[in-house]
Amino acid sequence: MSGYVHSIQSLGTVDGPGVRFVAFLQGCHLRCKCCHNPDTWALAGGTEYTAEELVGKAVRYREYFGETGGVTLSGGEPLLQATFVRDVFSQCHRHGIHTCLDTSGSVLTDEAKAALAETDRVLLDWKYTDDALYRAHVGCRLESVEAFLRYLNEREIPVTLRQVIIPTVNDTVENARNLRAVAAAYPCVDKVELLPFRKICQAKYDNMGLVFPFGHLPEPSAEIMAMLNAVLSEKI
Repeated sequence: MSGYVHSIQSLGTVDGPGVRFVAFLQGCHLRCKCCHNPDTWALAGGTEYTAEELVGKAVRYREYFGETGGVTLSGGEPLLQATFVRDVFSQCHRHGIHTCLDTSGSVLTDEAKAALAETDRVLLDWKYTDDALYRAHVGCRLESVEAFLRYLNEREIPVTLRQVIIPTVNDTVENARNLRAVAAAYPCVDKVELLPFRKICQAKYDNMGLVFPFGHLPEPSAEIMAMLNAVLSEKI
């Protein structure tokens, strides 16, 4: 089984636990207005790899993984290539390598479920806690992501919820409390991460002749991020 890879980061430290070999797969059906990687949207493109070739690259770095690191597949939306994800993760397990999937949670096909059966941890991008914001700024419904999390909970797959904090859009105490409530409702969620909105991707949009929809918004201050993280830590 072959898949299409946009890029590879050999020693990543922010895409799952520990030090990780991270492959960003090509293709995404969503159009998030805060997206950092518009160059991954097109389903066509990227570099073709077989599962054996990609895992072969990852194995070269396993001495750096320690007991907590491993391989992460990100995107784009990796579950658009779910069979490839399954094959890569299955081969990782044969080598004793931990697997992590970074996903929007908007794809839950039979092929996606087969891939999740080979997934040790999911980084679930819970973009907003409001369906109207999902429809306006993402291109899918919140209920799709909720169904995905319910499935992960049923399968007892460990989950890290992640959310990009965007000033004037979701940088509110109410949103942080709603996200905290989501985490509390699902035992599979054992970690929540708030990520500050950044605009370093502006050059990509400019080079592609695209408008960065959130390019006019400011980045969140360290004080706002600290305040929202403190809200997450409050007891319900």
